[in-house]
Amino acid sequence: MTQDYTITVFSEHITGILSRVVSVFTRRHISIESLTTSQSSLEGIHRFTIVVKVTEEMVKKLVAQLDKQIDIIKAFYYTPDETVYQEIALYKVPFSMFCDGNKVERLVRSHNARILVIEPEYVVVEKTGHPEETEALLEEFRAIGDIYGFVRSGRVAIVKPMERLNRYLESLPAMEEIG
Repeated sequence: MTQDYTITVFSEHITGILSRVVSVFTRRHISIESLTTSQSSLEGIHRFTIVVKVTEEMVKKLVAQLDKQIDIIKAFYYTPDETVYQEIALYKVPFSMFCDGNKVERLVRSHNARILVIEPEYVVVEKTGHPEETEALLEEFRAIGDIYGFVRSGRVAIVKPMERLNRYLESLPAMEEIG
């Protein structure tokens, strides 16, 4: 049975690593639902957060393949109940939407969204939440009228269990200095 898995990949921040990470998925014909990258909690270590919809057997193979890559420190996978995650969405809507009473203002408030920019032609609204929440606001904006733009980030996730990377790094034998 397929389900969403969040894969975290830790590496040094070097040129070309993103391409090599993505190629592991491409070779197996697996679509990436979302991908974000950032620094990690450990200085000098970069973190990839990748969401895929696959079977557990396939996610285990993906993580094993990622672990074999040069410059990958370690990869892990998590089920949705093992992570806390959010996405951010930005909506660029016509300013005229806000001129028709309080309907759009109430809509923005009911979705716990916030207005970032007000220009004579458009308003930029921000919503943070799960994909179904940001999609719901998008559909409500569309029901009112045309929107100028929509963009949603990939998943930003932190795992509920203690970070496995720290334990993994602690388990490695200390490198002896060559003198």
